[in-house]
Amino acid sequence: MHCVRNVCDDLYWIGGNDHRLALFENIHPIPRGVSYNSYLLMDEKTVLFDTVDWDVCRQFLENMEYVLNGRTLDYMIINHMEPDHGASIEEVLLRYPDVKIISTEKSFLLMHQFGFDVDGRMIEVKEGDTMNFGKHTIAFVEAPMVHWPEAMVSFDTTNGVLFSADAFGSFGALDGKLFNDEVNFDRDWLDDARRYYTNIVGKYGPHVQHLLKKAATLDIKMICPLHGPVWRTDLGYILDKYHKWSTYEPEEQGVMIAYASMYGNTESAAQVLAAKLVEKGVHNVVVHDVSNTHVSQLIADTFKYSHIVLASVTYNLGIYPVMHDYLLHAKALNVQKRIVGLIENGSWAPKSGSLMKAFLDDEMKQMSVLNSEVSMVSALRDTNENEMDGLVEGILDSLKKNN
Repeated sequence: MHCVRNVCDDLYWIGGNDHRLALFENIHPIPRGVSYNSYLLMDEKTVLFDTVDWDVCRQFLENMEYVLNGRTLDYMIINHMEPDHGASIEEVLLRYPDVKIISTEKSFLLMHQFGFDVDGRMIEVKEGDTMNFGKHTIAFVEAPMVHWPEAMVSFDTTNGVLFSADAFGSFGALDGKLFNDEVNFDRDWLDDARRYYTNIVGKYGPHVQHLLKKAATLDIKMICPLHGPVWRTDLGYILDKYHKWSTYEPEEQGVMIAYASMYGNTESAAQVLAAKLVEKGVHNVVVHDVSNTHVSQLIADTFKYSHIVLASVTYNLGIYPVMHDYLLHAKALNVQKRIVGLIENGSWAPKSGSLMKAFLDDEMKQMSVLNSEVSMVSALRDTNENEMDGLVEGILDSLKKNN
């Protein structure tokens, strides 16, 4: 049976929701599931905007057949060819063999690489091109590396709808609630939206900034992403989040403490630091054990908070492996502009602090390491109290300067 929502005049959501998939891109946990959004415009010509992942293809096809109600499909606009959106292209071609595909040169290259038979059906568009389908005229805007090189967005100049591909998306299944004003986004969706952006698109902040500048020239009334809620109100909210995330500015003034502990001693130091900070009035503090917190959550909070404390045991004369893995992810995703405090531990050769500092200085951009460092030998003792208090004061002073 069909499951559709009317987006606005002539436009329908015909996507699907997936609660069975455990890992998005086979790496990021999605306990709240994910939506695959596809949109169908019913004008003088019928126009499909992107397809869906295989997992929800049957529902998608039923939805499309219901909305078409006996009409054929004239055009298919592919904004993004990643398989979670392009996998069902061939199924559409089998059912609607006369459909024409509108996309970019690089997108068609990818279709051929995936083995899709699209020859004779291709309409190649580039930046600034437009097509009219009756009442609605669609303009095409290239969006390379947001987050694949072939990506574009499509803008309906008639009603102000932006089909934004992977931009402005989020983890989480819609479960009937299509629009941002049908949910409490700040409470229930922001964490997933942040984790989605930072881990999927985060590396490409300059490209996102370029797209945001293009978007500022358009009279956007609604944003239709390929994952997550459709934005029809308070567009400034999500645009502001994207501006902060894509410029690597912290979303909040606060402290994330990430610790790597073998037997609980480094964990104890992290908890002592958290307690001291809260006692001094810093209530925006989160503590993560990097051994059992998925790295996608660590990255999301690294983008969120202004100050990061890395507390790591020394392992084989190096940084504890899961801490090193987190740092490699942070580097790969272009994390920058953070104030960092360090706590090291080691029973015979504490080296993790100096190694983490070297990584931050040599491998990452604009990471400021506080002078105050805690160096533990096996366990935190009274002799470390001055060092710990110095780290607390260093964080407090830095927070005051940034407020």
